[in-house]
Amino acid sequence: MRILLWYAHGSYVNALVRGEHEYLFLDEEPSGAGAPDPTVPWPEGASIVGVAELAGDPPDLVVCQRLEEIDACARLIGRTPGRDLPAVFIEHNTPADGVPTSVHPLADRPGWLIVHVTRFNALLWDCGSAATVVVDHGVLDPGRQWSGDRRRAAFVVNEPVRRWRVTGTDLLPAVLGHHGVDAFGIDGDRLPAALPGTDVAFGGNFGPEELHAKIAHNGVYLHLNRWTSLGLSLLEAMHLGMPVVVLQTTEAATLPAEIGAVSLDLDKLRRRTFELLADPDDAARCGRVAREIALERYSLAPFLSRWDDAYARASALPVGVP
Repeated sequence: MRILLWYAHGSYVNALVRGEHEYLFLDEEPSGAGAPDPTVPWPEGASIVGVAELAGDPPDLVVCQRLEEIDACARLIGRTPGRDLPAVFIEHNTPADGVPTSVHPLADRPGWLIVHVTRFNALLWDCGSAATVVVDHGVLDPGRQWSGDRRRAAFVVNEPVRRWRVTGTDLLPAVLGHHGVDAFGIDGDRLPAALPGTDVAFGGNFGPEELHAKIAHNGVYLHLNRWTSLGLSLLEAMHLGMPVVVLQTTEAATLPAEIGAVSLDLDKLRRRTFELLADPDDAARCGRVAREIALERYSLAPFLSRWDDAYARASALPVGVP
């Protein structure tokens, strides 16, 4: 199957294009999509194509991850997803507001399959009569790399200051106490000034492989997001064999406490962070469980198999309906 998509949500797409299909990245608008990350080894089935090529030879199916891609597809190649072509919309996000009565922008739209990345998302969005399915995350396994020789926590969040309460950035002092944390990601360098009196250092903003190598030295991984789907960086840390301390909200609430800590009690999260940093054997045990859970729930093969089923279901939906 020839599948058109834009390069957005790069870590997710990096896993998606490992399937047995031909993935075509359009090299045009909407802005902000960009081209596939050159630092990532892409499979032969993924390629960048131009508008003229697709206008003359349309894809079998369109995968959209942002609403603006729907109009962009119609404008650039003259075919409207869901009407002229089978279409999938990946809903990466929890509703921004209006919970629990949030109506999805594609609710009741024929010709569309809405793919939710977590069951929590599927429960929160009202999609009306639109076809929906849940495809749990799948992660490329980086292998067990954790050493924990750096007795500091790791916190991987893009724009942690702008997204402050959403990403739980404001909770860092309560969870860390006098212990230190290395912050990784876009604009992480702004965090030390935003949290005076907290031992925060900017670890850097890296591509996937280098990031994995860096955080594998940290003693524990912190996931403090209040409102999110299920962070891929958390799942990658679990694959690395890191013990993780997790705020028990949204889909993360389904993770077992044996991976380190999963709780709404900040005192408990702080206590377990201290214990894991102080006891390498305890941390290693939790890291092994975290990796087992990640491989069981979030490995690549079942993710791609579920996506094959989603493509088949989307292709069977009636198109040509206004």
